[in-house]
Amino acid sequence: MLLAGVLAPFVLAVFAPTVKRVAGPATGWLLALLPAALTVYFAQFIGTVSSGGTITFSTPWVSDLSIHLSFYVDGLSLLFALLISGIGTFIVLYAATYLAKHADLGRFLMFILMFMGSMLGLVLADNVVTLFVFWELTSITSFLLIGFNHASPRSRRAALQALVVTGGGGLALLAGLLLMAQAGGSMELSTLLQSGDLLRDHPHYLAILILVLMGAFTKSAQAPFHFWLPNAMEAPTPVSAYLHSATMVKAGVYLLARVNPGLGGTEIWQTVLVAFGAVTFLIGAVLAIRNTDLKLMLAQTTVASLGLLVFLIGLGEEVALEAAMAYLFAHSLFKGALFMAAGSVDHGTGTREITRLSGLGKAMPITFAAAALAAVSMSGLPPFIGFIAKEWVYKATMGDFWPLAITGVAILGNALMFAVALLVGFKPFLGRQSETPKHPHEGGPGLWLGPVTLAALGLLAGLFNGLSGGLLVGPAVWAVAGEQVSVDLYLWGGFKTPLFLSLATIALGIVLLWRSRAISSTLAATFDRMWGPDRGYDQFLDLLIGTARTVTARLQTGTLRHYLLVTMLIVAAVLLLPVAQMGDLDITFRIPATDFYIFGIAALALAGGFSIAVFRSRLIAILSMGVLGVAVALVFLLFSAPDLAFTQLMVETLSVVILALVIARLPIYRSDWRGWPRAVRDSIIAGAVGVGFTLLLLSITSRTLDLALSEYFAARSYTEAYGRNIVNVILVDFRALDTFGEIAVVVIAGVAVLSLLAMGGRSLAGAGRAPDSAPDSAPDSAVTGKETS
Repeated sequence: MLLAGVLAPFVLAVFAPTVKRVAGPATGWLLALLPAALTVYFAQFIGTVSSGGTITFSTPWVSDLSIHLSFYVDGLSLLFALLISGIGTFIVLYAATYLAKHADLGRFLMFILMFMGSMLGLVLADNVVTLFVFWELTSITSFLLIGFNHASPRSRRAALQALVVTGGGGLALLAGLLLMAQAGGSMELSTLLQSGDLLRDHPHYLAILILVLMGAFTKSAQAPFHFWLPNAMEAPTPVSAYLHSATMVKAGVYLLARVNPGLGGTEIWQTVLVAFGAVTFLIGAVLAIRNTDLKLMLAQTTVASLGLLVFLIGLGEEVALEAAMAYLFAHSLFKGALFMAAGSVDHGTGTREITRLSGLGKAMPITFAAAALAAVSMSGLPPFIGFIAKEWVYKATMGDFWPLAITGVAILGNALMFAVALLVGFKPFLGRQSETPKHPHEGGPGLWLGPVTLAALGLLAGLFNGLSGGLLVGPAVWAVAGEQVSVDLYLWGGFKTPLFLSLATIALGIVLLWRSRAISSTLAATFDRMWGPDRGYDQFLDLLIGTARTVTARLQTGTLRHYLLVTMLIVAAVLLLPVAQMGDLDITFRIPATDFYIFGIAALALAGGFSIAVFRSRLIAILSMGVLGVAVALVFLLFSAPDLAFTQLMVETLSVVILALVIARLPIYRSDWRGWPRAVRDSIIAGAVGVGFTLLLLSITSRTLDLALSEYFAARSYTEAYGRNIVNVILVDFRALDTFGEIAVVVIAGVAVLSLLAMGGRSLAGAGRAPDSAPDSAPDSAVTGKETS
C-alpha cells in the first residue's frame, strides 16, 4: 500500500490535462481529492509511530544488486509525508484558481502532482538507490515547474540553474550513498543507521560525509549554493509556496536528519554543519530585509530557515533536535500560508512590490487574516508553534559548543526574521490604500482556503502543544536521534534565559522594522556592487562552455581523416600497451595443415591490401577493398558458412558501388595527395594496428577454446527456436532485440543519408571545395579532379 501511495500522484499526473479539459472550473477540487486522501492515509500511521513503531514495505527491483523498492515510515518520514500531502492538497486547489485562465493549467497540475510523488518517494525511501532515484526526480520535476513560463529567459535560466546545482549535488550524493552502503554492508537505510559506530570508524567516513553534505547543501541551498533558491521565484507562486514550505528545499534537511544516527556525532559533522548553517542563516536573513519583492523576501527567509535547521541538526544535542523538528513543522505551516497570501496579493493587485502596497486590509480581509496569523508565528510570538520553536532554539544555543557565538547568531537572525515577517504580514494591509495596477479584490476560496487553514494550524499546534509534540514532533526527534528521548513542548517555561533572549530578539526586531527602508536601501546599494555566487555561477558556466568549445574545435574538426587518425591511434594504443606491459607472450605460431587454395585466397587478400596502400587513385583503392572483402567471403564459404559468405559479398558489392558513385557524383578529391611525411605517419599507425590485432588473434588462438556458448546454442536452436541454422536463430531469436535495434539504426541512417543528399545536392553543386578539402599544398590534380596514376 505504501508503494501505491507513492505512485498514485504519478498516475493521476498522466490524466491531469484530460481532467482539466473535461472538468473545467472543478479541476482543482477533483485533483485535490488524491493528496487529501493520501493525508488521511498517512494520518492513520500516527498512532503506530507515536508509540515507537515503524511501517515497512519492500519489493524486489534489481535483486542481484540488493536494490529494492523499499519504503520505511518512522516519525521523520511520517512528518514529512503529512506535510507534503496535506499542504499539497491546498497547493493543487490554489494553483487551479491562481492559474485558472492559463492555457497550460493542465500541464502545470501534471508537474505539481509529479513533484508531489517524487517528494513522497524521497522521504519514504529506505533503499539508498530508491532514495537517489526520487531525489533526482525532484530535481527534474522542479526544473519543469521553475521553467514553466518557458518563453521567459529569466525562467529558463532559473530552471537550468536549479537543475545544474541540485543535479550536480545529486551525483555527489549517489557516490556518498554507495560508499556508505559498502561501508555498512547494507543498501537499506534502516539497517545502515543502526551501525553508526561502524560508519564513523570506517576509513571512508570523511569521503562519505563530504559527498553526502554536497548533496544536502546543494538541495537545501546552503551557502555558497544558496543563490539558486531565490532565483527559483521565477516560477508561478503555487510552485514557490510548495517548494519552500514542504518539498524540495527541505530535502537536504531531511537527508541530514535521516543520516544523523549514522554519520552525526563527530567533531567534523558538528563543526561543518554549525558553521555553514549559521552563515546561511545570517545571509538569508540579511538578504531578506534588503529586498522589497514579497516573494523574494520570503524566499530569502527560507534560505535563512534552512540554515537554521542545518545549524540545529549540527549541534546534535537532544534539545537542538527538538528545536529543529519543531521549527521544521512551524516553518512549513507559516511559510506555505505566507507564500500563498503573497500570491493572492499579487493576483488581486497586480504587484508584489512592498513599497507600492498598503491599506489592502479592507479589500482583502481574509488574506489579511491569514497573512497576519502566519506572520505572528514566523516572528516567534505566542501562542503560536513558531514561538515554541524559537524558545527551543535558544535553549539549544546554551550548550557547550560556542555558546556565546551561536546565541548571538540566533538573536540577530531571528530579529531580522521578526522584522521581515511583520513587513510581509502587515505592511501591505495597513494604512491608507495605495494605488495598484489592478483594483484590489479578494480571490475565490481556492486562493484563501490554504493560507487560512495553514495559519490556523500554526495557532492550534501552539495551543495544543502536547498533541503536536507527542504525535508529530516527538516521533520525528526519535528518528533523528536514533533513540527514544523525552520531548515536552510547552508555551510557558517561566522567567528563564530563553524568554529574556526572546524579548531581546523582539526589541532588536522592532528597531530593524522601524529602520527597514533605510536598511534595505543601504544593503541594496552595497550588494549590487559586490561579487556574489550567482555571478560566479554565470562565470563558471561561461568558462565551462568556452572550454567545451575549444576542446570540440580541436577534436571535431569536420575532417573524416582526422577522426580516423585519432581512432586508429587509440586502437593501436589499446592493443599494444598491454602487450608492452606483459613482456613475454604465450603465443604459438603454427601453419595449420590445409588445402593449397587457402593460401591462394590469403595471397589475394594481401594483394588487395597492398594495392590500397600503394596506388594513389581512390577508385583503385575502392576496388582493392572490394577484392579484400571478396577474399574474406571466400574464407567464410570454404569453412562451411555460406550465409556469412553471402552477406559479406552483398556488403562488399554495395560498398564498392556506393563509394564509386560518391567518387563520381560528389566534388571530392579523387587521388591521394598526401606527401611522404604523412604517408609514413599513416603507415606506422596502420602497421601498429595490424600488429596489435595480429598479436591479439594469435594470443586467442593459442589458448584452449571455450565451446560452452557454442554448445549452448547448438543444443537449443532447434528445440527452443525450431531453427536448424544456428546463426540465423541467434540473430532472430536469442538476440532479436539487438538485431531489431541494428536494423532501426540502419534505417535511420539511410533516411538521414537520403535527406542529406536531397538537401545537399543543390548546395554542393556550387561548392568549390568539399568539407574534406586538401591543404593549399595539394597538387593541382586534386583540384581539377584528374587522375595522377
